[in-house]
Amino acid sequence: MDSYAPLLERLRVPQPSMQRLAVISIFEKLATAPSYLNADSNPGRDAISKCLHSNSPAVVDQSVRELCRFVKDSKMDVSRALLELQSSLEGTNSRFVDVFVKGIGFVVRFGFENHSTFCMDSADTHPFVNVLSCRMEVQSELVKQVLLFTTQSKQLGVVKVCKFLRPFLSYAILRTPFSDMSLAFVMHLISLMASICCSFPVDALPIMKLLTECLKYLPLKSVKDFNDFNCIVGYIADAYTVILRHLVAAESQVIREAQLCGVELLETIFSLSTDIHKHSSGMEPINKLSKHLLLEQKDMGLSYVPELSSLLLSLFLILIQSELEHEQLSTLKLITFLVKWKNDSGTSLGRVACCVSEELLFIIPVVNLVSSPCKSVKVAATDLLVLLEKHLVNLLNSPKLELTMPGELLHVSRLEDIILRLLQHLLMQLKLLGLLPSLASHSLMTPLVVQTILPMLSKDVKPVLYATAIRLLCKTWEINDRIFGNLQEVLQPKEFTELISDRSIRVSMAASIRDICRRNPDRGVDLILAVSACIEGQDPIVQSLGFQSLAHLCEADVIDFYTAWDVIAKHVASYSEDPIVAYGVCLLLRWGAMDAEAYLEASKSVLQILWEVGSSRQAGDGSQWVKARASAFEALTHYEVTHIENGIPDFKKRNMELLISEVNPGVLRDIEAFEVKIIAHEHVNRRRVVKERRVTGNKIEKLLDVYPRVIFSAGKEGNPGHLPGAALLCLSLTPKDVSNLQNLHELNDRYENALVEIASSLQLSRNILIALLSLQSWKAFMQRWMKAYMNFLDDKVTSTVLDKNSRVANDILKTIRRIAEAAIPRSAENMALAAGALCMVLPHSAHNIKTTASKFLLNWLFQYEHEHRQWSAAISLGLITSCLHITDHKQKFQNITGLLEVACGSKSTLVKGACGLGLGFSCQNLLTAFKIDVDGSLEEETHKMQEEESVGNIVRTLSLLIRELTLSSSNILQNLCQYFPPNSIIRGTYTASEFLPCKNSNLEEEDIWGVAGLVMGLGFSVNAIYRAGNHDSVIAIKDVLTSFFVQKNSSVSSEKSEIALSVGSCLALPAVVSFCLKVELINHKEVNHLMDVYEELISELVSLKKTGIFHQSLLMASCVGAGSLVSCILNEGAHYVEFQKVKSLFDLFRKCYSDPYSPNVHLGGMIGVVNALGAGAGNLLHDYYPLASSLQTSPAQKESSYLMGPLLANPICKPHLTLIMQEIFLVAKSSDDSQLQQYAAWAVSFLRHSLLTREPQNVDNSFQSSTAGFKSVSQTFSEDSTVMKISSWLMHLPPPGTGSIPHHNTIGTVLRCLSQAPRLPSLDWGAITRRCMRYEEAQVEQLFPSDTDRRGGTLREECVQFALAHAIHFNQLLSFLDELFDFPRFSGVELNLQSFMLFHLSELIKVFSGSRLEKLFDDISSYFSSLVSSRYSPENKSLLRLSCWKGIYQCLDEASSESLEYLSNIEKCMEVLFSLLPELNSEEEWSEAVKCLGKARRSWLMDILQVQKVDQVKGNIHSDDAVKKIKAKARLVTIGSIPLSDLGKLKAHIFNLEACGIWDALVEVVAALQHAEGSVKRQWLIEAVEISCTTSFPSTAMRFVGLLSGSCCRYMPLLTLNQFTVLSDLPVTLTSLLSDPNWETISESVASNLWISTARFYKWVRKDASLDDVSHSLPIDRSENDNAVFLMQAMHQACVSLKDKLPFERQLKLANMVVF
Repeated sequence: MDSYAPLLERLRVPQPSMQRLAVISIFEKLATAPSYLNADSNPGRDAISKCLHSNSPAVVDQSVRELCRFVKDSKMDVSRALLELQSSLEGTNSRFVDVFVKGIGFVVRFGFENHSTFCMDSADTHPFVNVLSCRMEVQSELVKQVLLFTTQSKQLGVVKVCKFLRPFLSYAILRTPFSDMSLAFVMHLISLMASICCSFPVDALPIMKLLTECLKYLPLKSVKDFNDFNCIVGYIADAYTVILRHLVAAESQVIREAQLCGVELLETIFSLSTDIHKHSSGMEPINKLSKHLLLEQKDMGLSYVPELSSLLLSLFLILIQSELEHEQLSTLKLITFLVKWKNDSGTSLGRVACCVSEELLFIIPVVNLVSSPCKSVKVAATDLLVLLEKHLVNLLNSPKLELTMPGELLHVSRLEDIILRLLQHLLMQLKLLGLLPSLASHSLMTPLVVQTILPMLSKDVKPVLYATAIRLLCKTWEINDRIFGNLQEVLQPKEFTELISDRSIRVSMAASIRDICRRNPDRGVDLILAVSACIEGQDPIVQSLGFQSLAHLCEADVIDFYTAWDVIAKHVASYSEDPIVAYGVCLLLRWGAMDAEAYLEASKSVLQILWEVGSSRQAGDGSQWVKARASAFEALTHYEVTHIENGIPDFKKRNMELLISEVNPGVLRDIEAFEVKIIAHEHVNRRRVVKERRVTGNKIEKLLDVYPRVIFSAGKEGNPGHLPGAALLCLSLTPKDVSNLQNLHELNDRYENALVEIASSLQLSRNILIALLSLQSWKAFMQRWMKAYMNFLDDKVTSTVLDKNSRVANDILKTIRRIAEAAIPRSAENMALAAGALCMVLPHSAHNIKTTASKFLLNWLFQYEHEHRQWSAAISLGLITSCLHITDHKQKFQNITGLLEVACGSKSTLVKGACGLGLGFSCQNLLTAFKIDVDGSLEEETHKMQEEESVGNIVRTLSLLIRELTLSSSNILQNLCQYFPPNSIIRGTYTASEFLPCKNSNLEEEDIWGVAGLVMGLGFSVNAIYRAGNHDSVIAIKDVLTSFFVQKNSSVSSEKSEIALSVGSCLALPAVVSFCLKVELINHKEVNHLMDVYEELISELVSLKKTGIFHQSLLMASCVGAGSLVSCILNEGAHYVEFQKVKSLFDLFRKCYSDPYSPNVHLGGMIGVVNALGAGAGNLLHDYYPLASSLQTSPAQKESSYLMGPLLANPICKPHLTLIMQEIFLVAKSSDDSQLQQYAAWAVSFLRHSLLTREPQNVDNSFQSSTAGFKSVSQTFSEDSTVMKISSWLMHLPPPGTGSIPHHNTIGTVLRCLSQAPRLPSLDWGAITRRCMRYEEAQVEQLFPSDTDRRGGTLREECVQFALAHAIHFNQLLSFLDELFDFPRFSGVELNLQSFMLFHLSELIKVFSGSRLEKLFDDISSYFSSLVSSRYSPENKSLLRLSCWKGIYQCLDEASSESLEYLSNIEKCMEVLFSLLPELNSEEEWSEAVKCLGKARRSWLMDILQVQKVDQVKGNIHSDDAVKKIKAKARLVTIGSIPLSDLGKLKAHIFNLEACGIWDALVEVVAALQHAEGSVKRQWLIEAVEISCTTSFPSTAMRFVGLLSGSCCRYMPLLTLNQFTVLSDLPVTLTSLLSDPNWETISESVASNLWISTARFYKWVRKDASLDDVSHSLPIDRSENDNAVFLMQAMHQACVSLKDKLPFERQLKLANMVVF
């Protein structure tokens, strides 16, 4: 300091020049001094400070100059200089203020021009802000420095200058409310800045934009504020006009940009002027200023720019808010000017035809102003309305409207934008005019609505507009009755004559009259003359509407129908010619039913008119006649049936003829209701307790009834070995015989002796077919032994049934094993079969006995040295496996593994064949049922996989063995193996080289049945393959079996292998066909073809008369197979067979057993006969074709050449069948050929046994039927009853392809009628239903044979519905449903039928047992789990899920969920469905799912809806699952199933999920909050905004805030919902919400947190580190980049709208955010 003391001392010299020299000397020394004395040293700093703080003007002035020179010469940093100058300014005398401000101005300009890093984005460090904030005296000079900075720095870029000045201007404006300073400084500053822009117009636009943006932050709370605002706006507008003129004159390239700048200025002015009328002279000055600006542009020759349309939207708001006439007038003039300018520029009308323009918004308010009392306003409104009419006309004439909003860039909305968007949305649905009547619900709006409509009812308007106005007036009346006088005036009868030339007006009037009569009949009476005028008119539509109007009056009983009918009857003559008139007449005639009893004659004529219309067959106007006819039948349902029968001649006959001939579904729906009423009437009035005469049986039944007594006459009972087969089936101990026995040992001795004797007499001859017949016979024998044993124990021993069964079976099995071990081969074979038969009759619970028998037979199976033991044991072992309990997995796999091993390892072809047959039987118990384990155990799934592998092993092994033995080259057989991978073969058991060529093998005679057994086993595996889901393999097996038939005209090939394959195919095909019929994998053409093949084969074999074992075996097998095929086709009931074909087959059978053939051929012929009659000989499969229990005949069938149903029930067959059975009966009774007699007796016994053991189908107690004596009881239905007639018609439908056949629509209607019938006659409903299931398919194939892409109709659905309705009464219908709902079968039916079945799940609860329902729902779970990878489209999958949800809901709705024993299965099914529930485009599915979940148990529901923790959800992991659960919980809250508090616990989850996936869930959450208390909603809003400050997905929270704000604010009715509009509308909705007194209490908290969230997001978007007071905990996710700018704009604008709730510092930072 001492170094500068002399110089500083010189500053005290009173001479200014000396003082300046001293200052210069000091700074020169500072410039050259060493570091310890330079400007940065303490002495230097003190010297500078002394100079700047001097009281001498000269010293201060020179010091500032020298300091600025120091900066210029880079001797001092700019920041240091500013600091020194600012410090001195704050402490200096007021007279030196200007000097320091000038110095600061120079330093700022120098730093801005020479330092690229000199940027003052923050107001905290901005030099101009520091100057302004330090003292009042700086303002004048500061303005000059700002202007000087602007002019001198603009060469560096005006945009950069504006960026520097922004913080200063923001501070200057925002600090006004927080200080004593008025807006004078701001006004002065802005006026000078605007003026100086005129000096450089080309570069002035950025400054004009800056000044425009600053307007948003001006305080507008008082009248003075608004006056100052008007002045500031005036300054800017004047400057803008000067600039624009200069640009236009210079033809600058920025003219359009300048126009857009003007638009932005006007938009800002209007947006800030919405409430200006409350504080000043209103909008008139603003309108004047705006018009001046726009008029200047037009006068300059500038065109209308599309962006000016936003001004029209703002003016719309101003217009509807204006109450003063002078404001309305100025606003109307401004709008008119804009619309004219727009029209003159040609930018509007060209696009109105395809989209919605803003001008349409003005139509309603302008129409209202047309009736203003002010003449000037009325004239202005009229002028504007003329301009708007062009837009309205173009809109009405446009063929298509397009919405323009979605194609635009995302932008922040204003209230006017929201209104336009609503207009566009409504016009897209054309609801805008429809909204007009709804406004009349408010009494204050009624005059406005009427005044809007009435001008359109002028006589000079266009007819379309006039007609529309009438309808609008009518709709308005429906809401507010006060305007009925206006409406009545328009609908006077004279109007019909005055407006007779225009049809649209007459129709509109008639429709309005109809609506009035319907809605308020008392008002309708006031218009009765108008109604009469309509009826008397000539126009069909008007006349029809008149009849409808009168119908409504008659319905309300304000007009007597028959009184009115007398008057108007003469006007209905045209009903038979015009369907429109007929429709109206039928609607009227419906109400004649009320007094039909009192007006019998008049009602007859009415009924005849209705019947004439309903039964008419007019060709023209098809759809109109359908509508008329349907209305006729709908009207007939209102009349009593007795009146209809009396009023319509020969009604029952005509009714039946009409029903079965009608095909139109529209008419059939109403005919159905009509028929159901008739059926109900007949049921109520039926004759009761009528005893019917018992129907006597036919001759065959009588023969079978006496058969045992004839065959086993006295003396023959003790010699069962004489007729061993018949003895097994028929002989039994009578109760008297049992009572004579002394002890149990004696009883067992009797049966044991018979066992030994029959076993030794019954020769199997190494013939697998005879072995099957024997085993089936042993089964009957074992049943009787078990029953006799049990009956004896009942009298002697007291124990449970289970214990008795086990004891009896164990004793019998021990006896069989004891005899078998010591028996000769013939007997041993039968003993093995007897053991298998015993296990077949045991219940599932006797698994220990079956295990013991399995082990015994397995032991025999592996005795390779004893062929007779092996092959018989293999067959029985397969049958035992087929009847093992579902849980006996270990024994099942042991048996199958043993059979596979022996089949591959044995050298005996017969053993291989028997093993193959046993494997086929084993397949019956594979993949039958697997329970879906709710606890997630894999045990059941493991067993299922093992069984699937077993099926593959069996099929492939059998295929390879057939190839090995026969060298078959069938491509189908090769392709079949491709379905089952080679690695599924059991290792070490088969080493064949698959399909590689090998040497020919010559089959011996004894090998034929071995090959046949393999083929049969392959055929019997189809059901397991089907259950595995491999439907193509089932078809492949059917095809390969068909291909094994010897070819026609081949003289039955001498190739032994082909004959062997044919033998197996003949016996296996009936079972395969039966299965394929059941699962609909075969059509009637294939069935008929197979019948022809069998007939041709047998005929050719008979004609050859060869005696070799191969041909004899083939003849035997073909006869048995043909008989079985006939039975399975006819008993199944779905297909027809020509009688002549059956007769030809029976003639061939007769030749086989009557001509001199071998005994086996005789047996084959007779078994063919009895099998065709339903004996089922040789059938040991569980699900083979059914035998119908009803054998009653119908006379209607006598004249038909086609057979349907069991042969014994077909009258046309009776003579022929009786003759044949009498022949066989006589042979069985006595014959010279003992072998022939034995086989004949065996065959007849099979038929008798099958008929005796069949189950009755009718379990309805009201319809008793008995099988004793083969009698049937007729039902109490009269022959002419409707139910009996249509049932008979349904039962005797003609075969497709045989001429005229009923339409499937007709059949469906009949089924629906019967579904609603209280009772049905006892018919074979199972067969009828199956036939109808295939009827539609057959008919479509006949009508459209080349159409390969057709979808099933509804007939099959009607069949299922019928079965559901009556399954509780008929066992065959129950079996039909059981088969149809089985998993493999269900998965194979068509989509629409699956959907229908799922929808009707609840109806199965009434007919299925609990365990069956458990399996049902497990199957459904499995099905939907497998549906993920199916061929169905997403839409079809959704349809199925939707149907299932609906079905489950009905299940839960009809019973208490806590009491359902199968509840866990339903819950598992729902869990699977919920996991598949899509998040998008599935509203209906979601709705049904939530309804179901709402019915579920609370504990289970909370468990599956448990959402994972936030840290687990972060990173979008499991987000889909979380969103789905959140959405479900929200919907459950909405319907009241769970409390809102459960949803509240998920806030952290909700707002930490990505927005694109959570949108639907957010909508549901807000919907759930609608009924919550206000405090709950406010808390949700606060927490959402708070979480937005820390979440990784702020857009999610902001969308929720937008949704909640929009749903609760006053603008809610105007909003349209999507995930972008909730953000764009946020500034409007949130501001509106927080202005509500109920929400105002949280406004500051919300605004504060919103600012924090906005600042955080702004920092993330701009990478701005200046906002260092923003805290956050999680990084913002990159997914927010997609719409970051848009979100930033919305959040920033929302903060701007709430700026008054923020402190000054935050307002300032908000204003300084640059958001584009």
